[in-house]
Parts: sequence; structure tokens; C-alpha cells
Amino acid sequence: MRRQRRVSRFAKEEDTDPLSVVVNLFDVAMVFAVALMVAMVMHMNMTEVFTQENYTIVKNPGKENMEIITKEGNKINKYTPSKEQSSGSKGRKVGIAYELENGEIIYVPE
Repeated sequence: MRRQRRVSRFAKEEDTDPLSVVVNLFDVAMVFAVALMVAMVMHMNMTEVFTQENYTIVKNPGKENMEIITKEGNKINKYTPSKEQSSGSKGRKVGIAYELENGEIIYVPE
């Protein structure tokens, strides 16, 4: 009398396609890249870029490499002052800005 071997329902043939591993690695890399981009945006406090509100950002204020970035609607403008503009030979003083203790800035025109 022969005993029949029991076959499990869960045991299936292994996938023999060697490229299936590469597909899984690509999926993992894509998830990692998206997570890295989200982390960078959150770290740099640049979440305003994704909103519909208008804003102005001043990078490195008062230094030689100062940049002013403004968003108006869907258009983003970047302004970098040149040496000719920052020399003070052109333009005039139009007011004074005061920063209060609570961080609020008040502009007083002259």
C-alpha cells in the first residue's frame, strides 16, 4: 500500500523570472525618492510653494548673495540685486521699517 503525499495549497512554484527582483527594487527606489522630496520640502519650510496664496521670500537678507523670490498667482519671480543697484547711487529712501517685540514688522513711509 502506497501512501500519498499531501500537497499544500499554499506551496506554489517559485517565480523564475530574474527581472522580477529589479521591478521590486524600482518600486522601492520610487517610494524612497518621493519620501526624500517631501522631507526636503518640509525641512526647508517651503510648503508655501504648493499653496495658492501669494508670498515673498527673502533669502540671505542684507548679504551680497541676497535673493528675493515672489509668487503671484502661478508665476514665480526670482530677483537678485546687482552691484550697481545695491551701491545706493540710484533710488531714494522711502520709509523706515520697525520690528516689534512680537515679531511684527511695521513700515512707516516718509
